[in-house]
Amino acid sequence: MKNASELIKTAENKAERLFKELDERALFNQKKVLDAFRAARVSYHHFNPTTGYGYSDPGREKLAEVFARVFGAETAIVSPNIVSGTHALTVALFGSLKTGDNMLSATGAPYDTLKEVIRGAGNGSLADYGIGYDEIALKDGKIDLELLEKRLKERSYNVVMITRSRGYDWRGALSIDEIGKAVSVIKNASPDTMVLVDNCYGEFVYTEEPTQKGADIIVGSLIKNAGGGIAPTGGYIAGAEKYIAKIANRLTSPSIGTEVGSYFGGYLPFFEGLFMAPVAVKNALKGAVLASYLFEDLGFEVLPGAGELPNDIICSVKFFAPEPMIKFIQNIQYVSPVESYATPEPWDMPGYDDQVIMAAGTFVQGASIELSADGPVRPPYIAYFQGGLTYEHVKLALTASVSEILKLRGE
Repeated sequence: MKNASELIKTAENKAERLFKELDERALFNQKKVLDAFRAARVSYHHFNPTTGYGYSDPGREKLAEVFARVFGAETAIVSPNIVSGTHALTVALFGSLKTGDNMLSATGAPYDTLKEVIRGAGNGSLADYGIGYDEIALKDGKIDLELLEKRLKERSYNVVMITRSRGYDWRGALSIDEIGKAVSVIKNASPDTMVLVDNCYGEFVYTEEPTQKGADIIVGSLIKNAGGGIAPTGGYIAGAEKYIAKIANRLTSPSIGTEVGSYFGGYLPFFEGLFMAPVAVKNALKGAVLASYLFEDLGFEVLPGAGELPNDIICSVKFFAPEPMIKFIQNIQYVSPVESYATPEPWDMPGYDDQVIMAAGTFVQGASIELSADGPVRPPYIAYFQGGLTYEHVKLALTASVSEILKLRGE
């Protein structure tokens, strides 16, 4: 029986073709980001901290301009005060919907933390404000375009939301072309409906973003792909100016929008993180490809399947039992640069129905672009393996984790 290092080498040999494709995408995206920085004339003074109201904050304004250029959007909000992807989505939804409006999720049920935002009772949710909600279940893991068109012709929806990644569901992430097809269906059936894409885990995976496929608004977290592993916090909302203006009024207040907002920490890590993002994402994608080949060779079910280019930075592994899942996640923690001595245990994580176990020995707490692994401890016991600032770190972590799994199986 091969040892872990030999299994890794076999998987790398199989992945050579996909690795080359990922290198080419990263080069394209790096040029796109570089061109945006040059066109925006980024300078040292844009990195400076500001205080108080932050009137005419050059760093805030320039950072938003660069993000908009990179994502092919008219304008953007980029704020260190957005605490997570869920928070960014919440701001975008509350800024776009009012009492009596309706929204539709084209990708099935929202992930756990967003459920309370949309359908919670007595917690200030959209439902509490009289905003209607419907959803369309995925069909074989894809958007049911026929049913989507039918629903849009039957009822008026102000917002259709598309979730690019999978949350804690067993499905593949959506490709950029699948998102583009859905946007076309929505706009043909209901031209005035705003299309909002949860872009988390998907930035720089392809050479285009959903805004370049017709989406009105995209939303993401800066401690995932777009922050490049350097941004310490924050989120972004990018898209059409007419929608961003309304969302900005919810971010701050209707009287000030994006005219204020200081950041005393300085903007350098946000600019630098965006610049580094294409390469960080490439490294994470290579890690996901390697993991898919590796675990499929070990007899586990994986998404994406071995030989498939990922649509986001995540590799899902179905363990079918709690012990190997927990052991795998714990060993990712043990091969982390931060708190490698800690042993993750399942716990009652806020916003989730089941206990969750999470390995996150990251420099930025909870940063998913850094190497991490997590999942709810429930059948069929799926671990979600994502991130990796360097491919070498991913390789070392997988070597150690697979060694433990082989021991557990007596091999």
